[in-house]
Amino acid sequence: MLIDIVKPLLEWYHTQKRILPWRDQKNAYYTWVSEIMLQQTRVEAVKPYFIRFVRELPDVEALAACPEEKLLKLWEGLGYYSRVRNMQKAALQMMEEYEGKLPASYEELLKLKGIGSYTAGAVASIAYGIPVPAVDGNVLRVISRITESREDIMQQSVRRKMQQTLQQIMPREEPGDFNQALMELGAVVCVPNGAPDCEHCPVGQLCLARRRHSIGEIPVKAPKKARKKEERTVLVIQDGQRTMIRKRPEKGLLAGLYELPNVPGHLKREEALKYVEGLRLEPLFIEPLEEARHIFSHIEWQMKAYRIRVSSLTAGADSDMLFVDKRESKERYAIPSAFGAYVKYMKEESR
Repeated sequence: MLIDIVKPLLEWYHTQKRILPWRDQKNAYYTWVSEIMLQQTRVEAVKPYFIRFVRELPDVEALAACPEEKLLKLWEGLGYYSRVRNMQKAALQMMEEYEGKLPASYEELLKLKGIGSYTAGAVASIAYGIPVPAVDGNVLRVISRITESREDIMQQSVRRKMQQTLQQIMPREEPGDFNQALMELGAVVCVPNGAPDCEHCPVGQLCLARRRHSIGEIPVKAPKKARKKEERTVLVIQDGQRTMIRKRPEKGLLAGLYELPNVPGHLKREEALKYVEGLRLEPLFIEPLEEARHIFSHIEWQMKAYRIRVSSLTAGADSDMLFVDKRESKERYAIPSAFGAYVKYMKEESR
């Protein structure tokens, strides 16, 4: 029976859990921030971001009052910027409706912007000791293997069914530790890619997939749709000290973020120069940069790039363009990781 996993899993977690900056704090804000950051981002990558974020914005009130440019800069490199924008919207809700605190209720947490069943379950159980499950990809994989379920874990109905199943075995005394133990097991033992470390699994003797040699077949996932591929040309336009950037539209991909100028298609050298002249700038020098690609959830950008020295960025260019020096680009403006291959050129002088 599935309930038999509770005791050995908790014993394993208490002795083997990783030390993480947000763990064992009993701080609902820390739990919430870390869980949002950990969506689609590895634990090791999140650690320095979390430490910097809570140092600058230590509570809900600070997050609610944070200027957008600073907020996006603190998030720079984590991607999926809608996550942090929704966090600020939720913080404003909390200031208005919950006295600046995350509500100690699973149902009330679900009312906050950007918080779904998983995050609500994590905060409710870890920070407030409420016995509700938190089902993420790790938990779906672990439980599917233990029960040898061949249902498609990408289906919301399967997720809901697993939540209901786990609700029945949630330990009343340690619901947060139990949820974290399941996540931890999926992160370090029953891993998604490569062979799971079944020999060191605290519930290996209870795992049907291990017993029946079907680990490699589970979990079952419907194949994803192929990503759409888009060719783009990125332009690093500089006058020696400063680099041209612009703000993207407030809606759509990378909404409201700053970017290096870029256009659809792969421009030839002459076409890139003509584009810069169209901005009413005088190009003096052009050099090709390395090609790069960036994968979004449904789109893949295949980028080529040029670095172009112009006579001056002080006049002529379109009004939506900004000219930033090395310090400003580092401290103030958040450039999405999609342009990560070319941001380094903003930190050094052009020829």
